[in-house]
Amino acid sequence: MFHFSPSAEQEEMVKKATAFMEKYVYPNEKHMVPHRGLPEEILKPLQQKVKDMGLWAAHLPKEAGGAGLGLVSLGLLSEVVGRSPIGPYIFGSMAPDAGNGEILWHAGTEEQKRKYLYPLANGEIRSCFAMTEPEVSGSDPRLLQATAVLDGDEWVINAHKWFTTGALGSSFSIVVAKTDPDAPPHKQFSLFIVENENPGFEIVREIPVIGDHFTGGHCEVRYTNCRVPKENLLGARGEGFKLAQIRLGTGRITHAMRWIGIAKRSLDLMIGYSLKRETRGSRLADYQSIQNFIADSAVEIEAFRLMTLKAAWLMDQGDEARKEISAIKYFGAKVLHDVIDRAIQVHGALGVTGDTPLEGFYREARTARIYDGPDEVHRMVVARSLIKEYEKNKEGNPCEQTM
Repeated sequence: MFHFSPSAEQEEMVKKATAFMEKYVYPNEKHMVPHRGLPEEILKPLQQKVKDMGLWAAHLPKEAGGAGLGLVSLGLLSEVVGRSPIGPYIFGSMAPDAGNGEILWHAGTEEQKRKYLYPLANGEIRSCFAMTEPEVSGSDPRLLQATAVLDGDEWVINAHKWFTTGALGSSFSIVVAKTDPDAPPHKQFSLFIVENENPGFEIVREIPVIGDHFTGGHCEVRYTNCRVPKENLLGARGEGFKLAQIRLGTGRITHAMRWIGIAKRSLDLMIGYSLKRETRGSRLADYQSIQNFIADSAVEIEAFRLMTLKAAWLMDQGDEARKEISAIKYFGAKVLHDVIDRAIQVHGALGVTGDTPLEGFYREARTARIYDGPDEVHRMVVARSLIKEYEKNKEGNPCEQTM
C-alpha cells in the first residue's frame, strides 16, 4: 500500500542530515578542487562525523559497513545530501564507489570483500568501473571489444576504455571484458577486479569534459596483456551484464535522487533571489513570468520526486523496476536541466558566474542526459515495456474491437 508519511526514523534522519549540511557541507564547497574533490584534510574529518551519526554509506547493508537503509530511505536522505556536489562524497554514497560496493557485496568472494569491499565501504580507498569504449557505441554493450582469456591460473585482459570515472587516485577497477565469444550475447562478458598498480594497466589521459564535480576525473585507460589471478573474476563467468545491472539500476536511481536535491536547491536560490532583486520598481517575484518559472519548477520537481520514490519503493519490494528507472532517468535529467536553467535566467548575469553554484550545476546537468544510458535508449525501454504490457493484456479486452 502506498502512503506519503515518512516514519519517525526517516524524519529524524532527514533532520540530522539537513543540520549537518548547513553546518559542515555548504561552508566547505569553496574548498572543492575541480575533478579532485575536497582536500583529504577537510574530507576525512567530515566523513568521520557522518560515520558517527550512523548515516555513512547508506546504500550498503550494515554487515558491509554501511547504514543499511532501504532505497526509499536512501532517496529521502539523498534529496538532502545531493543538494551539494560534495555531499555524496562526505556521506560515502557517490558513484562509482557506491555501485562497485554493491556489486562486491552481491557477487564478491569473502576474500574479495576483505581485500576490496570493506576498505572501499569505509572510505579508505577509491575505485572505478571500466565499461565504455571509444571504438563502439556506449548504448549497446554487446559491441564491447575488450577481451579476457584464461591462461593457466591467470586471466589476460586487453581493453581500451574511456570515461572511466574516478580512475585517477583509485586503487582498483572493475573491468567488463568478453570471455565467451561463442555464447549468447548476454552470456559473453564477465567482470574482473584489476588493481591499478598492475603493470598492464595504464591511464592514458584524463579526458577534458564539461563539469568538474567528479573526483578522479573521467579517464581513458588501457589494459595491455594485463594479467590478473584467476581469483580476480568477480562473480560467475559470463554474468558480467547481469552483475552490471546491479550497479547500473541502483546507480541510475541514486543519480535521480541526487538530482532532486540539486533541483530543489536551485529552486530555493531562484525564489530567494527573486524576492530581493528589484527592477522597474518591483521585485522579480512580482512578475508573472518569474512566478511561472517558480510554479513550473516546483511541480516538475514534485512529479520527478514521486516517480523516483515509487521506483525506490518497488525495488525495496524486490521488483527490478526497469521501466520506472528508465522513466526517471530521462525525465529527471530534463527536470534537472530546466530548473537550473530557469534559476540562472532569474539571476541574470550573476547566474553564469562562480558566485553562485548554478553555473557549475548547469554544466554538470548536461551530462545527465548521457551517462548511465542516453535519453533515447531509456525512452525506448519505456516504450517497449508498455508495448509488451499492452500486447500481453490485449487478449480478452472488450475494448479491443476492430472497426
